[in-house]
Amino acid sequence: IIDDLMAARPDDDGLFVVVNGACKDNDFKIIDDELAGQVRIDRLEDRALLALQGPKAAAVLADHAPEAATMVFMDARSITAFGADAIISRTGYTGEDGYEISIPASEAERVWNTLLADDRVKPIGLGARDSLRLEAGLPLYGHDVDETVSPVEADLAFAVSKKRREARDFPGAARISKELAEGVSRKRVGLTVLEGAPAREGAEIADEAGNVVGVITSGGFSPSLGKPIAMGFVPPALAVAGTKLKVIVRGKPQSAEVTAMPFVPHRYVRKL
Repeated sequence: IIDDLMAARPDDDGLFVVVNGACKDNDFKIIDDELAGQVRIDRLEDRALLALQGPKAAAVLADHAPEAATMVFMDARSITAFGADAIISRTGYTGEDGYEISIPASEAERVWNTLLADDRVKPIGLGARDSLRLEAGLPLYGHDVDETVSPVEADLAFAVSKKRREARDFPGAARISKELAEGVSRKRVGLTVLEGAPAREGAEIADEAGNVVGVITSGGFSPSLGKPIAMGFVPPALAVAGTKLKVIVRGKPQSAEVTAMPFVPHRYVRKL
């Protein structure tokens, strides 16, 4: 997995792609190398991206962009919002309903302050985003997925369509096709820590006999559930929900259990 980016077509003027900041230079190079002479990449360095997430996001944004209220999960549109040229998608990386709002960078401070003037809106940092995406079972690039991890191992095989699987015409097809047919040696799972402190990234996972069988890739305390949760990789035989395991925190084994993800249900607004 080179990156987990989002692509949309908000209008007739090509695709709007949002990449991970740490991966952007490599992403753009790959796209340019593969499609040289067929596309033009315009890097929107003069724009800012704001995320408005949560149960009141739609009502808040409707006051500034009424059309946004009719959008559903993964919709993207070029519209006027806050008196500015905006590209709005009903997406995010929190598991909550919400929007990502691309606006001219020169308008970012004004729009930010306009949103914060609404009593329904509060500023949050990456810590809050991280606990939300973990509760939603969403992998974080560079932690739960990277170039050593395949979509099959990461439980993201849905990203490879049936047509592409049959054609085997995509980068990584040899490895992914083999894994789909023969299985994998590790699989991303959710874990609920039943006792003790949260298991953080890098903590070892052991079976009930104490044998190390995997590693935690994301972990923390779930404010919604009131207990520690984590994601990590274990052998497929130990990936079944309900399997009892141990997480090693500061050298001490703590009881844990494989848990189906998402830990907290997604609240996306989908088409009926």
